[in-house]
Amino acid sequence: MPAAAKSPPTEKPVPAQAPAPGTGLSAVQRALRKLGLLRDIDFALYLPMRYEDETRIVRLADTRDGDMAQIEAVVTECEVVYRPRRQLIVTVDDGSDTCQLRFFNFYPSQQKQLAVGARVRIRGEVRGGFVGRQMMHPAVKAAGTALPEALTPVYSTIAGLAQPVLRREVRSGLARAELDETLPPGAAPHGTWDLRRSLNFLHYPTPDVAIAMLEDHSHPAWQRLKADELLAQQLSQLQARRERAAQRAPVLEMDASGGRLHKDLLAALPFSLTGAQQRVGEEITRDLAREIPMHRLLQGDVGSGKTVVAALAAARCIDAGFQCALMAPTEILAAQHFGKLVNWLDPLLAERGLRVAWLTGSQKKKERDTMTAAVESGEAALVVGTHAVISEKVRFRNLALAVIDEQHRFGVAQRLALRGKAGDDVEPHLLMMSATPIPRTLAMSYYADLDVSTLDELPPGRTPIVTKLVADHRRDEVVDRIRAQLEQGRQVYWVCPLIEESEAVDLRNATETRDELAEALGEQVGVGLLHSRMPTAEKQAVMEAFTANRLQVLVSTTVIEVGVDVPNASLMVIEHAERFGLSQLHQLRGRVGRGAAASACVLLYSPNEGGRVGEAARARLKAMAETSDGFEIARRDLEIRGPGEFLGARQSGAPLLRFADLTNDTLLLDWARELAPQMLDRHPDLAARHVDRWLGSKAEYLKA
Repeated sequence: MPAAAKSPPTEKPVPAQAPAPGTGLSAVQRALRKLGLLRDIDFALYLPMRYEDETRIVRLADTRDGDMAQIEAVVTECEVVYRPRRQLIVTVDDGSDTCQLRFFNFYPSQQKQLAVGARVRIRGEVRGGFVGRQMMHPAVKAAGTALPEALTPVYSTIAGLAQPVLRREVRSGLARAELDETLPPGAAPHGTWDLRRSLNFLHYPTPDVAIAMLEDHSHPAWQRLKADELLAQQLSQLQARRERAAQRAPVLEMDASGGRLHKDLLAALPFSLTGAQQRVGEEITRDLAREIPMHRLLQGDVGSGKTVVAALAAARCIDAGFQCALMAPTEILAAQHFGKLVNWLDPLLAERGLRVAWLTGSQKKKERDTMTAAVESGEAALVVGTHAVISEKVRFRNLALAVIDEQHRFGVAQRLALRGKAGDDVEPHLLMMSATPIPRTLAMSYYADLDVSTLDELPPGRTPIVTKLVADHRRDEVVDRIRAQLEQGRQVYWVCPLIEESEAVDLRNATETRDELAEALGEQVGVGLLHSRMPTAEKQAVMEAFTANRLQVLVSTTVIEVGVDVPNASLMVIEHAERFGLSQLHQLRGRVGRGAAASACVLLYSPNEGGRVGEAARARLKAMAETSDGFEIARRDLEIRGPGEFLGARQSGAPLLRFADLTNDTLLLDWARELAPQMLDRHPDLAARHVDRWLGSKAEYLKA
């Protein structure tokens, strides 16, 4: 086993910078804050992305094309040439061979440093060419200085923060950081190092270490960091769960009517519940009858019937004399929920002098004021809407149940704000819904503080969806297929990708696609267009026209929202499918197959000039063609994208795992899950220090 690194190399001091006017912070301090480097431990845990080996000098004659090499040589020629562009060309000789150095950006001081006769130390990538060995823009310093004993770290940085400055700051923070042991004696995973030794080694590894062990994170030092990180996550999740258990929520037991609204709703539904819906409904009912706040994730594949489960939970809440709120991330999705819930519940609520309210940012003031008043008075027993539900002006009379759909698309502050609507001394029950099934490793880590209910059964009548991969040059065949579907009285979605940086271009492409389809299919076919720049009312009108079959084909740049339900639509065409994420493709596919007709999803992809698509895109398309199982899709999506993007964590604020890999580190995750409750029970001080070290203020995110 390689020895731990010796003391870190010294570097020349970097001049301090004056604070920026009005901020009290220098440019370096502002840059460090952007990188999240505030505490000493933040610097200590900011590990290099790669290393440079400056510990040895090699002979030019021993280098091969593509090698990163450090040589000491004498300058034999140095001149500025102007063809084909201004550049400094230097020839050096180390006694074994010569090498030409090229600099396209250079300063007079560099010319002086590289004067003929100077002996210099040069580090760069060796390239073989017509003129012999070459290095482009190598690093140059004076020869003869002592060689470092450890590899030189290279850190990820941003503009305005040079590597020497960042190295100095990290070295200083590492030296000051409190790295005392926070694990109970004998608790560390077998074969791992202690934290101080691990961090010193990973910042300054000895040159005899196998680079592969650093790159694949299999080195004992890496294993210790991953174990500590997973433990901090498990501790904070378990702590959040225990804190929530100490809070109080309204006990939603049936009133004197014996749960009449719930019974009436079940009787009024035009379909029978699946076994999975009944099971999940009972799990939620048990939670609502306790004074410990429910914190449950309802996951189910596309079309598994999550909305009706939420409606029945709302009925339980209203039966107990309280209010329920359902918040969705977009108006289209919220409107889909509202339409179903009004249809199911409004006639039943009207008999009780209650109603379903609708709150959204695009409402006219008079309508919003009316709805807000109904919420405050308690007349609105169920409130459905977007972010408007959590605006300061909205005051609930007695909110007891909050339902958040597609919860990963809301920010932490928004989720906390909805929970805060219940009042200071009470915590509402929380039901979060997701159409993206959660792989087991994520459920064990990021969702460890949640109870998870799964709808693993599709309602009867849902038809299997055939998925076809079709190259873009066969577009005409796809149009022929659309004609065939329309002749059978069916409807069709055509989705175009939208890339934020080129919204105008994509919008033009979608408009052209709509025009081309309208021309190809004839005047008798209604072809609509839906895009993100349309006013909400116009979007709503287009969706209503499609739902009513006044439009037979819908071209859209935006994702046809999760929850959009048009049973007559039997064909989904996704253009440039290689640009979409896997869960996105799966969600889109789920917009068809909602009726009795055989349905299909066509993934139109555009190969690059070499006739191929990228490796990740190919993996996504292959997964779509091979399976329609949402859990298998989710598992593959996690493999392709990693947990950060899978969770939408940039929006959710969930503290991401920086070092551990849930795909490969399941043994360490099991270790952390087992140790976390023991530490909280027997070593609470160590547990608190451990969480603070790794998460700091981020632990607050877990309360959402």
